[in-house]
Amino acid sequence: MTDSPKLRAAILIVSETASKDPTTDKGIPALQGVFASPKGGGKWVFDETRIVRDNVLDIQKTITAWTEGEDYYNLVVTSGGTGFTQKDVTPEAVTPLIHKHAPGLVHAMLATSLTVTPFAMMARPVAGVRNKTLILTLPGSPKGAKENLEAVLPQLAHACQQAAGADSRTLHIGGTEKLEKEAGLKPGVQETSVHGHHHHSHDHGHGGHSGPKAHTKPEDRPHISNDPSAGPSRRYRESPYPMLSVDDALKQIDEHTPMPQVVKVRVDDELVGSVLAEDVTAREAVPAFRASTVDGYAIIASNHVMVPSTKGVFPVTGISHAQPGQVPELMIGEVARITTGAPLPPKATAVVMVEDTVLRSMTEDGNEEDEIEILTDAIKVGENVREVGSDVKAGEVIMRKGEGITAVGGEFGLLASVGTQELSVYKKPVIGVLSTGDEIVPHDRPGELQLGEVRDTNRPTLLTAIKGSGFEAVDLGIASDKPGALERTLRDAMRTVDVIVTSGGVSMGELDLLKPTIERALGGTIHFGRVSMKPGKPTTFATVPFKTNTGEDEKRVIFSLPGNPASAVVTYSLFVLPALHKMAGVSPRGLPKVKVVLEQDVRCDGKRGEYHRVVVTAKSDGLLYATSTGFQRSSRIGSFKGANALLCLPTREGSVQKGEKVDALLMGKIVSEL
Repeated sequence: MTDSPKLRAAILIVSETASKDPTTDKGIPALQGVFASPKGGGKWVFDETRIVRDNVLDIQKTITAWTEGEDYYNLVVTSGGTGFTQKDVTPEAVTPLIHKHAPGLVHAMLATSLTVTPFAMMARPVAGVRNKTLILTLPGSPKGAKENLEAVLPQLAHACQQAAGADSRTLHIGGTEKLEKEAGLKPGVQETSVHGHHHHSHDHGHGGHSGPKAHTKPEDRPHISNDPSAGPSRRYRESPYPMLSVDDALKQIDEHTPMPQVVKVRVDDELVGSVLAEDVTAREAVPAFRASTVDGYAIIASNHVMVPSTKGVFPVTGISHAQPGQVPELMIGEVARITTGAPLPPKATAVVMVEDTVLRSMTEDGNEEDEIEILTDAIKVGENVREVGSDVKAGEVIMRKGEGITAVGGEFGLLASVGTQELSVYKKPVIGVLSTGDEIVPHDRPGELQLGEVRDTNRPTLLTAIKGSGFEAVDLGIASDKPGALERTLRDAMRTVDVIVTSGGVSMGELDLLKPTIERALGGTIHFGRVSMKPGKPTTFATVPFKTNTGEDEKRVIFSLPGNPASAVVTYSLFVLPALHKMAGVSPRGLPKVKVVLEQDVRCDGKRGEYHRVVVTAKSDGLLYATSTGFQRSSRIGSFKGANALLCLPTREGSVQKGEKVDALLMGKIVSEL
C-alpha cells in the first residue's frame, strides 16, 4: 500500500439489480460525492467500490477481505439491504462481523433521517468496528444513503483514527472543542490532514502540536511514543514525555518495580548477597555438648569436702579429642587429657590448662602420660568449659528478616553452625543487558572500524557493573535497528531475565525504536521517558506485562539508558541499582550518600542537576575530599577512570566553590591518604 495522507474508504453496494447491471447503480457516485464534499474535509481517498447481490455470504466475504491483514480499509460503508423485505439481509450479514458496536452512530443516522421522513424508523442500520476498520450500513436509496453519511462523516475521521490504534489521550489533547473545530463542526480552525493506514495513523505529535506539560503526573497523562513506521517526516520533533525531576523518577521506579519474591534455598555459598525473607531460629544449640576451651586436663573440681583439691598428682585415665567418639566417665581423683573443643567426660566439671601441670610419669611403653601433677588448687567449677547453648540456644532467633548474607560477615558460618539447611530469602533478579543499533559492533571484533561503526563499550561496562553489584548478568548481545528484530529479542529475553537494561535507541531519531517497541509491540507502559539531569536526560523506565510458562501474570522491568557511555553508567547507578535492590529486598537501596569537600571550583548547570564524576579521598582530618576527573561530556567514558563517586551538583548558575560541602554518591572504595 502506498503511503497517503488520507483515510481509505471502501463502498459496498448491496443490490440484486445493480449486481446484474452496474450501470443502474446511483449509490456509488452519490456516496463518492459526499466524501469529496466539504463534509469530508479532504480527508478521504477511495481505493475500492464493489456491488454484490443480497446474499449474506457475498456481503461477509467482501467485508472480511477489506478488514483483514495489512491492506485493511479505515472505513467500509454499505448501501442497501437494511429494510424489512425477505431479501434485506445486510444487518444479518454485518452484525456477526462486528467486534465493537457503535450505537451512537446508529442513533445519529436515524435521528437525521427522521427529520426528513417518519418512515426512517423502518431502517435497520448497523455500525461498529471490526479489527481496525469502522463499518456503517446505509439505506439503499441514494438520497437516504447520502443523508445518513452526511450526518456522521465529519466525526468519522476521528473514530477511524481511534479504531486504527491511535492513543485516545493524545488525540484528545485540546478537548472536545478542538476536535469539533478540526471536524468542521465549529469555525476557526483549519482542517489538518491525517493518516489513515495503521502504518501512520498515530500522527498528532508533529507540526505545532504542543506536547504534555511537565507539571502533570505521568500516570495521569500516558503517552504513546513515535510510530517508527510513519517515516522520518512524521516523527516527533519534541518528546511527548514529561521531563521529570530525579526525585520524581525515583518515585516512579519505587512505585512500579515489582515487590521481591520469596523463594526457598539451600544453605550453600550461593547464598552470598541474599536477603532473608523471614527470621531464622537455631535448630540446635551451640555448642551441642560441654566442651573444653583449652588444651589441658578434665577434672572433677568441687568445693565439697568429699572431693579432693585439684592440686596434686593425678592418674591420666582417658583421652578426649575434638572428634566424634565415646568418652569414658571420669571418677573423683582422676583426670583425662583433653584438646580444645573436645567434649568433657561425663561428671567432669572443669579443665586445667596444660600450662598449670607437669608430667610425673609415662606408661610402660613410653607412649602415653601415666601421671601428671596439677600445680594449683585454684581451679573452679566451670573453668575453661563452654556449656551447652552458651553461644546459641536451640530455638533462639539468630538472624532477622531483612538481614543480608555477606561474604565476610560470618552469617554463613552462623547458619551452618546451628544446622540450618534451608532458608526463605528474596529472589535476586536476573538482569539482561542489551545494546541496540546497527552501527554497534562487538568491542573485541578484530579489524579496523568502517565509517559509522562504533565499538560496544556500554554492554561490557554495564555487565561488569551489575556483577559488581552482586547480581547475575546475562549478555543479550546487540539488537538490530529493525522493529521486528528488536521485538523478538525483547520477547525472548523476558523468558529468562527479570530486568532488561538496554543502551541507545531512546532519543528522537527515526531509528530510536525502544519506546515504540515497548508500547506498541509489547503492550508495556513507559512510566517516564525523560529526566531533568545531566548526563542521562533520555533515560526511560518501563514495565511490560508477561505471562510465565505456568500461566502466572508477572511484570518485567525495562530500563532504556542513553547510548553515551558516561550517561549509561551514571543512570545505571542512579536508577537501575535502586530497582534491583528493591526486587532483591536490599535496604537501604541505591548508592550510599556522603558529604564531601570540594578540592576545586566546579561549574553547575542552570537548567539541570548534574552528576559529576569525582575521586573521593579520606584525609587525616577525618573529612572526605572530592576531585573532579576532568572533562565531563556524556560520551567521554574516560571521565570514569578512577572515579569512585558521583558529585550531586545543584541546578543553579555559576559554580560550587572550592571548600564547599556537597552530596556525593559513592560508587566504589574510598581512596585513603591516612
